[in-house]
Amino acid sequence: MNVRNKPCTQDGRLREVFGAPVTELYETAAGPDASAALTRALEIRSFLALAEEQVTRICKRVHEAMAPGRDMDELSADQLRMDARWLEAALDARNGYRTALGDLLRTMPPPGQRTHPARTTQQTITTRPPASAAPAPQRAGAARDRRP
Repeated sequence: MNVRNKPCTQDGRLREVFGAPVTELYETAAGPDASAALTRALEIRSFLALAEEQVTRICKRVHEAMAPGRDMDELSADQLRMDARWLEAALDARNGYRTALGDLLRTMPPPGQRTHPARTTQQTITTRPPASAAPAPQRAGAARDRRP
């Protein structure tokens, strides 16, 4: 299954922010006019979808191992410890991707706003020393240089 087709817990939020279903967003991101925010959001979303799939697989495996009708002689504490480590790693990844995606969506400019500010002409601002400032010291021959 293609990662674009995998469900993700943040698909609704992406649709809300970008105004289109995820499948359309992936098509838009492949085009030449795709924003950097959309491209990054979908990249993170892809990793998140994989991490969430891992969490689901591990949970199913543990539930199957612990099923009430299961033969207790088949239980393996070592296998359950390994699954617990895998689950911890998958949950850490999922949480990291959710945080990264949330941060990106929260800090990106609103849709339609330019990502680069328009160029403005630079004005030269001159400052004058305060009136109470002491005059600059003159060099020794400066008064002679000003005579006609």
